[in-house]
Amino acid sequence: MTIPPTRVLILGAAGRDFHNFNVHFRDDPRTEVVAFTAAQIPNIADRRYPAALAGSRYPDGIPIVAETELEQLVRDRSVDVVVFSYSDVSHEAVMHLASRALAAGADYLLLGPKHTMLRAAVPVIAVCAVRTGAGKSQTTRRVAAILRQAGRRVVVVRHPMPYGDLAAQAVQRFATAADLDRHRVTIEEREEYEPLLAHDLVVYAGVDYAGILRQAEREADVLIWDGGNNDLPFFAPNLMLAVVDPHRADHARRYHPGESVLRMADIAVINKVDTAGLEQIEAARKVVAELAPHASVVEAASPIVVADGERIRGKRVLVIEDGPTVTHGGMRFGSGWIAARRYGAAEIVDPRPYAVGSLRETFAAWPDTGPVLPAMGYGAAQVADLAATIAAAPVDLVVVASPIDLGRLVTFGRPSLRVRYELQEIGEPSLRNLLQQHGFLAD
Repeated sequence: MTIPPTRVLILGAAGRDFHNFNVHFRDDPRTEVVAFTAAQIPNIADRRYPAALAGSRYPDGIPIVAETELEQLVRDRSVDVVVFSYSDVSHEAVMHLASRALAAGADYLLLGPKHTMLRAAVPVIAVCAVRTGAGKSQTTRRVAAILRQAGRRVVVVRHPMPYGDLAAQAVQRFATAADLDRHRVTIEEREEYEPLLAHDLVVYAGVDYAGILRQAEREADVLIWDGGNNDLPFFAPNLMLAVVDPHRADHARRYHPGESVLRMADIAVINKVDTAGLEQIEAARKVVAELAPHASVVEAASPIVVADGERIRGKRVLVIEDGPTVTHGGMRFGSGWIAARRYGAAEIVDPRPYAVGSLRETFAAWPDTGPVLPAMGYGAAQVADLAATIAAAPVDLVVVASPIDLGRLVTFGRPSLRVRYELQEIGEPSLRNLLQQHGFLAD
């Protein structure tokens, strides 16, 4: 008797879900993936995972539908197993989804590193984080700078952000700013890629990480996995860093897979010690000691630099922050708000009364976002809404803490200042010391 394949529904957000499918389900005749669901990111539902990526077993591709349809999909498509495959969510949220799946009649599965990590032909350093907005990007840049100063060829591979044509985005290589335009990337993608390109680093990203790995490892002595959304790395690391934010130290025990990231870490970086309070820093030290007692601990600052910051003094300002940090990252504010306070803004104007279209929906979806404007730009329509919201706010100055030069994409209609930040280790051990101890630098 022929045993029918196990029918699978993958819960995702256009990243980990596609990777789990590619490496675990695509070529497995014992399973049939009936659909992906979409959450967290706007405009990713009602698409299809294309046949060009889905393989010969899925000639029509695979539908991507809203997560709200989970129960109906389980019932209508006779789903046997629901696979949770995204990140930066609370443990409670993960189990609420489990309860929904179980009540609808399906099993519930989390895939781990053994079944999802690819092995590279060159050493891999993974830079991950307990939460979005902890300071992973500047940590990646710091590690890359140390390696390059030692003469190592470094290539960065970024966690996926495929929000456009998935087949066209299968393997993307970025070496210049022109590549960002050629690949028509969103603001969110630019925020991750542009600062790395400014440091003359080659960056890969996309959908097919086996294909990405084959290309990237050919031009590198060391690969840096630049993990996004506090996810686990897709490549098996030889050395793993986890960045901890003392402003949200308790989240290490409360968020998935951030807790796993910290437990797996060889090095824990407690960042933002320059803006956190002593009690917050001590709480971060305690959670690292509890969850990763084997890890070396680096303490670091992310000093804020604002050229001509005195222009803020006495002004009514609109603060624009990195979008994911102040939405699903759970931070009410970021470096822009800190800079505005530090330089004596007369008022930080709350953008919520002036929000337009999808930005109004963003504030409704993330009501805890503070009096700052997330730099949302997942498509042309949302970029237009962002510009309209900025134009409507009655301010003298725009303080921009997005990692990119947002003014190249959006017209502010009034003066603006950029807020920048890089990682700076405080005391010992330093990242350089630890990279040398782990054999990544010559003696």
